[in-house]
Amino acid sequence: MSSASPHTEQLRDARGVVSLRRHPLRLTVTAGPDRKLVRELSGERIVVGTHESCDLVLTDPTVSRQHLEISLVPQGWALCDLDSRNGTFVGDLRVREVIVSRETKLQVGGTQLRLEPVRAAVELPLGEAERFGPLLGRSAVMRRLFEVLTKLAPSDATVLITGESGTGKEVAARAIHEASPRRHKPFVVVDCGGLPANLIESELYGHQRGAFTGATQARDGAFVAADGGTLFLDELGELPLELQTRLLGALERRQVQPLGSNKPRSVDTRVIAATNRDLRKEVNRGSFRADLYFRLAVMNVHMPALREHSEDIPQYVAAMLAEWSESGSSVQLDAATVARLQAQPWPGNVRELRNTVERAVILGELSAPADSAPTQVQAREPGATGVDPTIPFKVGKALLVEQYERSYIEALMQRFDQNITRATRAAEIDRVYLLRLLDKYGLRPGRQG
Repeated sequence: MSSASPHTEQLRDARGVVSLRRHPLRLTVTAGPDRKLVRELSGERIVVGTHESCDLVLTDPTVSRQHLEISLVPQGWALCDLDSRNGTFVGDLRVREVIVSRETKLQVGGTQLRLEPVRAAVELPLGEAERFGPLLGRSAVMRRLFEVLTKLAPSDATVLITGESGTGKEVAARAIHEASPRRHKPFVVVDCGGLPANLIESELYGHQRGAFTGATQARDGAFVAADGGTLFLDELGELPLELQTRLLGALERRQVQPLGSNKPRSVDTRVIAATNRDLRKEVNRGSFRADLYFRLAVMNVHMPALREHSEDIPQYVAAMLAEWSESGSSVQLDAATVARLQAQPWPGNVRELRNTVERAVILGELSAPADSAPTQVQAREPGATGVDPTIPFKVGKALLVEQYERSYIEALMQRFDQNITRATRAAEIDRVYLLRLLDKYGLRPGRQG
């Protein structure tokens, strides 16, 4: 048995972690309209607010719909105010994020709460699956994720996938589709953050000939293209507020109306959306419609950051190297190097790890994100330039191009203090293309996802 946090223990047998023993959290309302209300909650994430979807539902009108999230972390419980109207207070301090490890009194709006761990523990068994589609992981957090994905995949429920950039949100969406009865129908992707606002409606709903300047012929939108299958709305948090109403209508009525047409068209399309923004905060700020958020979040799936399950990194590295060995690469990373990889914070998550290992495959050295010298890795007869001629030309060329892209974009954004407009002008590239490169490498300003 090993302790994962002050309130959670991992129970092990010869196969590894088989269950979690968790001390639930007791929340008691000590002052306010809901005084004496008590809830014992054992989830990893607990939301307090006035909306019926919250784990602790309050009637206090000074409390926001989703006011506060309480998350289980290794040090105890993390309190995160969701940009509420009237704030979250611990004592006299208004807090945005704080970690507590013992009984704590806090205030949300006009309501006072007492937070305390319950002594009696509950045991939470873990599923045995160590993968879901291409997603891998032996850690408790990933195995619990696979349980959730396995249960929701067969349904037609709308799914909202959240998580930082590079955590595998699109991979998860595709895996859900492939595990569903819709797997033989199209999986269509629309990048809501990579399209100009004036093109998003046409991309989603289609248009008639002559609907706007340049519309020389009719075109079906993504909802129709995905009819019978799944529509994946990536970077949904970037969708302009003025376009959210129409999306809500399409989801509720299962109908779309092309631009320039007065005849709606029925569609049978499952929607999976993803974002690296906290849409609950956006709702409280007024930049995202509350009704659209709750319509999308019928099922909410959170992809954990790599730093939250670093014990899976050896498995990921082994899988990546096995994949590239099929192309003739023989690069191997020793145990010390893999341990070094486990110690990194990986702000770009699995995507960044994959890019790092790819560079090792082609260059014969590992350049980890830490401020340390490159680690030499074993490669079969590397060329004098560090290029491995045993892998296919196209693979090697692509990896070198990727290495240059990342280095260039990092330096470019640093030069212009993360200003996308100035960087675009200086590099003489299209803004949308720059945004796609920033997202590819987990470098977009203001995002860690």
